[in-house]
This record gives sequence, C-alpha cells and structure tokens, in this order.
Amino acid sequence: MTEVLFILTTVFVAYVVYVIVNEPKPNTKKPTQTEPQKTELTEAKPETVAKVVVSEKKPEASKKVPASTPKATKAPAPAPAPVVAANVPAKKGLKDPKTGEIATAYSNYRFTKRWIKDALVAEGLLDKVYKNNELDAETESKIKQAVSKLEEIEKYRV
Repeated sequence: MTEVLFILTTVFVAYVVYVIVNEPKPNTKKPTQTEPQKTELTEAKPETVAKVVVSEKKPEASKKVPASTPKATKAPAPAPAPVVAANVPAKKGLKDPKTGEIATAYSNYRFTKRWIKDALVAEGLLDKVYKNNELDAETESKIKQAVSKLEEIEKYRV
C-alpha cells in the first residue's frame, strides 16, 4: 500500500512540475522595435565606413613622424615598473619551494597546510609538528614567531 501511495505522489509531483514548466508566460513582449533599429544601423554603416577610410589615411602620414616618439616613451616605461615590483613583496604569502604552491591563509595553525608545518620543523623554527590538542597560548605564540621568521627566509617568499 505504501508503494502505491509513493508512486501516485511521484506522478502527481511530476505532473505539477510539467505544468509549471510548460505554462506560457503572459509577460512576453514581441520585439516590434528591433526592426526599425536594424534599418537605422544599415543606413549608418556606409557613413561609418567612409569615416574609417578617411581616418585611416590621416594616421598613416602621422605614423611616420611619431614612430620614434612611442619608442622613446617605451624606454622610460620599464623604469617605473621596478618601483611597482618593489611594492609587490608586500603581499603576504608563503611559497612551497618544491611545488611552487603559494599559501596565503596560514594565520591559524590548525588550518595551516602540512607543507608549512613541515617547513617550520625542517628550518629548525619549531621542535615538532604540533597536534591540535597540544596547542595552548604559549605554543601559539611560538608558532606565530616561527611563521614570521619563515616569511623572512628567501626561499619561502612569494
């Protein structure tokens, strides 16, 4: 009896979904304004082509003269780029030297990636990899100091 009731309920739910999906929406508007816009665009195209042809002739003559000017402009551009690059190391993150993976979320030791924990031990900044139940206030402060020292090591910088 339960199986028959389940089957009837399933058929009813399927019917309701079918009716809702296939019901025509009364708010559909027919695109009556798109046809006049298409004719306007067709008329504007020859004018645009004529303007493009005229403008193409003028830059060709001017390209010969300012060709040396953009080259001179490009030479000073690399000089400001290193200044921007100097600001980039302000990003916080650690790079795994083995895989090249960059981790930015390591402020909480419990959720820190395993390779960061192993790197702290390998660099001698911590005695061991601590388990979650071994963490207390004193250990947390040691870990934060060790992570800040790990950020200073060149091979782990981003």
